[in-house]
Amino acid sequence: MSPSVLILTINIAAIVVMLVCLATVYKLRANIPGGVVGKQWGFLTSLVTLFTLGYFVTPFFAKLPPDVINLVVALIFFFGAVYVLITVRLIYRIIEEMTR
Repeated sequence: MSPSVLILTINIAAIVVMLVCLATVYKLRANIPGGVVGKQWGFLTSLVTLFTLGYFVTPFFAKLPPDVINLVVALIFFFGAVYVLITVRLIYRIIEEMTR
């Protein structure tokens, strides 16, 4: 298998996984209460949507100029870090509520 076919296969698999995640996030959204958890879940939903859209661009990376690719990667890293921060804080708050 050539590297380009492998890369395309991985990109398509990642897109499928993100679509499953996106569907799950929207399905769970109806069950999330309001307040702090609801706000954070709304932000997480927005980030998952943004990531999913970004994943659709990855098969076309070879056609993009290097500066655009670097910008997209930097944005993915930044919003990925924000996603992890929000997820950890959300889990912390859930655990805090459960142990009261």
